[in-house]
Amino acid sequence: MSEDTRIKVITAKIGTDDHYRGITAVTQTLRDAGMEVVFLGSGQRIDSVVATAAQEDAEVIGLSFLCGGHLPLVRRFLGALQEQGLGRVRVVVGGTIPPQDIPKLKEMGVSGVFLPGAKLSEIASFVREIARGPS
Repeated sequence: MSEDTRIKVITAKIGTDDHYRGITAVTQTLRDAGMEVVFLGSGQRIDSVVATAAQEDAEVIGLSFLCGGHLPLVRRFLGALQEQGLGRVRVVVGGTIPPQDIPKLKEMGVSGVFLPGAKLSEIASFVREIARGPS
């Protein structure tokens, strides 16, 4: 990817979790950092997020979880990405993730995990780094 190409990011909340303040702040921060971000909002289905990632040719997907269920949902989500030939897309997870689950998420293939209180500028830098670096 050349330096003048905008990074394409999809942000979403899968399932019934309707706490959206964090994901909207991250979405706006990424936009302010010059990235092209498609915010799908709350209540998304795995297949619709994967389809949007394919349609938009996204480099990164950001998912937010605040009500649990993140391990099985992320496992299914990453499987769906692979099934659709989108294994190159990097996935970042944020929210109230118990510390003991972070290594499990990374073993599944999540590129990064950000907890409440993470600096928005650090999230933007991380997303830029993983989108520009090797998959």
